[in-house]
Amino acid sequence: MFIFNAGVLSPLKSKAVPGATWTAKGTNQHVQAHGGEITKVGSTYYWIGENKLSGSAFQSINCYSSTDLVQWTFVNELLTLQPDGDLGPNRVVERPHIIYNSQTSTYVMWMHIDSSDYQEAKAGVATSATICGDYSYLGSSRPLGFESRDIGLFKVAISFLKTHRSNGLRIDKLSPDYLTVESTVHILDDYESPAMYKSNGIYFMFGSSMTGWNANDNVYSTATSLSGPWSGWNKFAAPGSNTYYSQTTAVVSINGVLMYMGDRWEPNNLMSSTYIWLPLTISGTTATMDNRNSWIINPSAGTWSPAPAETVTEAEAKTNTLTGSAIIVSCSGCSGYQAVGWLGGSGNGALKFPSIASSASTTTTIRIQQENGDTEQRYGNVTVNGVSNIVAFLPSRNGNTPGTSVLTVPLKKGSANVIKFEAYNGGYVADIDQLILPSS
Repeated sequence: MFIFNAGVLSPLKSKAVPGATWTAKGTNQHVQAHGGEITKVGSTYYWIGENKLSGSAFQSINCYSSTDLVQWTFVNELLTLQPDGDLGPNRVVERPHIIYNSQTSTYVMWMHIDSSDYQEAKAGVATSATICGDYSYLGSSRPLGFESRDIGLFKVAISFLKTHRSNGLRIDKLSPDYLTVESTVHILDDYESPAMYKSNGIYFMFGSSMTGWNANDNVYSTATSLSGPWSGWNKFAAPGSNTYYSQTTAVVSINGVLMYMGDRWEPNNLMSSTYIWLPLTISGTTATMDNRNSWIINPSAGTWSPAPAETVTEAEAKTNTLTGSAIIVSCSGCSGYQAVGWLGGSGNGALKFPSIASSASTTTTIRIQQENGDTEQRYGNVTVNGVSNIVAFLPSRNGNTPGTSVLTVPLKKGSANVIKFEAYNGGYVADIDQLILPSS
């Protein structure tokens, strides 16, 4: 996740927290943009992907906007559920990718279209005059007669990438209007979730082995021409890490910072799947990626760096105030094996941190370690120095592994910042384990 973390005199920076819950303005829910990609238009970033709130069947393709890669706002459902047809009930609509056609002044979206048993294996196309507008769905087909499942787009060579499980990962050329596939450029080995990037004349193809929703060690291949020859496949994350429990969805450049975008799928509860964004390093024909709990990117400068040191404040600390039904509860996965629970609800439980310190008056990121034993999101009203913020809390992994929700807010210089957790619309808040903030 990207979260603003900059002092008053500092340039705009964003802090990435892979695997965190990201609350979107406009919905107050965890961002639902799975299998998608970021596109920049003007000074605004747009994040477009799948809505998984109610499981795997198609619900909508969502678009969120941000001017700082920090705070995302829900803008529109680009495609919505229809009574029947490709976009009807119990249909599969996955991996939407969009490119702009300057000749037709049109944004073109390609996506995987399928039946619930994945037997149709088609590609669909839709168009819009604006990046985040209502898209007109034009239909689906098997391009050039071949099956199409996971797809990707690569505009530099106007290429269409698609997985054919019995005939390899195909690179196809699009027509001038980007609405149809004209010809096959090359066929690679059987991999899915394709993403391509070009660096200094070298094409990099990233992909995943076919293990369904389960993560694996994703790989890449290189070539100096899309028509090949392509190199053998190599891992770019630590071997055995399952790409840090994620699957490739896109590789994007943020003003020169190369960033891997992956989905950490939760197959038993897809809406709680999170996003793994990590810096990707390319040197010659080699791509590498290290795991990080968090990292800093400066979009305007096109640079990134490791995250700063952090301070931790436990929820059960004696300096904190518990009111209403709030009590200290046991938590096997939490720091110190304790958390503060029974927040919100009919007992109006509340937790107040009365003395959070900041070295400067600044907007910064708070990482909220929390446990939510439900299968649905919980929500909390988190007031920071009297200003209300709605925060979503995803279900905990394995039922008892604390997750991270992030909140970006202004803090005052000194140790008198007050942060309070209480009910949102009368519901229960997640159990709060600890707050983690940058040391400076």
